Amino acid sequence: MYEPIRTKSVHTMADPEIPHRSREQELDIRLAGQLTALLTVTDELHAMARRMGGGAQQDAGVDGAELDGDELAAAAERIAEQVARLSGGHYPLRAEPTDGGTPSRIGALQQRAHTLAGNALAVATTRGDEAARELAAERMAAHALPLRDLATA
Repeated sequence: MYEPIRTKSVHTMADPEIPHRSREQELDIRLAGQLTALLTVTDELHAMARRMGGGAQQDAGVDGAELDGDELAAAAERIAEQVARLSGGHYPLRAEPTDGGTPSRIGALQQRAHTLAGNALAVATTRGDEAARELAAERMAAHALPLRDLATA
């Protein structure tokens, strides 16, 4: 009637010789990934600001919604420093921005940057990383203002 189990149970503990990452290591990896994605969008916005003379007016007819190339460059450097800190000193690879950007893409890029900064803020808060949390909150606020301007236009 009863036959003994001949194989290992799926509920058996994993092999202790296989290295596993801690929760904090997993959060570091996730936060570094969110910040790297935010860095890519920030670099794209910076490239658009440079191409359009430093103050790229958004296509929606919003007054005062401009890209500040210097501010975006400084933000990109701070983001890269945080990624390097989380990655054991390895600075992230930075993608070459596309050259086909039009002012109509600025709104979508701002929305994407706002979302990524919010994701990074959530992970940094969970991890208890004050420096990354402040940077993510700052970037979220910086990308929220143009979105509010678009919503009221």
